[in-house]
Amino acid sequence: MMNNMSTTMKAEVMNESKISARGVQVYYGEKHAIIDVNIEIRPRTVTAFIGPSGCGKSTFLRCLNRMNDTISICRVEGHIHMDGEDIYDPKVDPVQLRAKVGMVFQKPNPFPKSIYENVAYGPRIHGLARNKADLDEIVSAALQKAGLWNEVKDRLQESGTGLSGGQQQRLCIARAIAVSPEVILMDEPCSALDPIATAKVEELIHELRANFTIVIVTHSMQQAARVSQRTAMFHLGYLVEENDTDKMFTNPDDQRTQDYIMGRFG
Repeated sequence: MMNNMSTTMKAEVMNESKISARGVQVYYGEKHAIIDVNIEIRPRTVTAFIGPSGCGKSTFLRCLNRMNDTISICRVEGHIHMDGEDIYDPKVDPVQLRAKVGMVFQKPNPFPKSIYENVAYGPRIHGLARNKADLDEIVSAALQKAGLWNEVKDRLQESGTGLSGGQQQRLCIARAIAVSPEVILMDEPCSALDPIATAKVEELIHELRANFTIVIVTHSMQQAARVSQRTAMFHLGYLVEENDTDKMFTNPDDQRTQDYIMGRFG
C-alpha cells in the first residue's frame, strides 16, 4: 500500500514539475557550494533565483544542464529529474541534454560568425534541418521569437559581433531557442545591458514563457518581481525558501529573505 501511495505521489509531483531536484549537493573540491537543495520547477513558468553574490544560485542553475560537468573539481550529488528522467543518469548524453536545456549567459557571447550562422549552428549540428530551406525557416522563426528579425533580416550575413549589446543578447537567445529546447536557463542575462535593452529582454522573457520553461538568475530584485511567477532565495549554499513571487516580495516566510529584499545584506 505504501509503495502504491509513494508511486502516486511521485507521479503527481512529476506531473506538475518540469524539473524536480532532490537532495542536490555540489562540491568544488572540498568546498560545499550547494547544500541539500530540493525544488520543483514548474512548466511554462519563469522561476527567478535570487540571493547575494556567491550564494550558489548560478552554481545550482548550471546543475540543470550539467554545465558543471565541464569543471574538473566539481562534484554533483543528489537527483535532478526532467520530465521524470534522471539527467545525471550515465545513459544521458550531456550534449543532447543541453539541446533540451538551453542557456543564455551573463555576457552576450555570439560566435564570430554571421548572424545567420550563429542561429543555424545548433540546428545544423543536431540535424534538425533536411535542407537549406528548412534551415532558413528555423533561423527566421528563432529570430522572430527573439524579437530580432525586423532589426537584422536585411543583414543576416553580417557578423553577429557587430550588433549592439542588447541585440547580441537577443541573438544568443535566438541561438538557444533555434534547437527547440524545452527549458531556457538565463544567468543574469541583463547585467551587461542598458535599461532599454534590459526592458526588451524582459519583454521577450514574458513572451517566451508561453512555450518554454525559464529559470533566471538575477541580482536585481526588481527584475525578479517583473519577470517571474516563482522566486527561490539562496543564501550560503542553501535554498532558503521558494514560493510565488508576489508572496516572496510581500510576505516571505524566512527572515533572511525579508532582510535581503529590504537591502539589509547582499
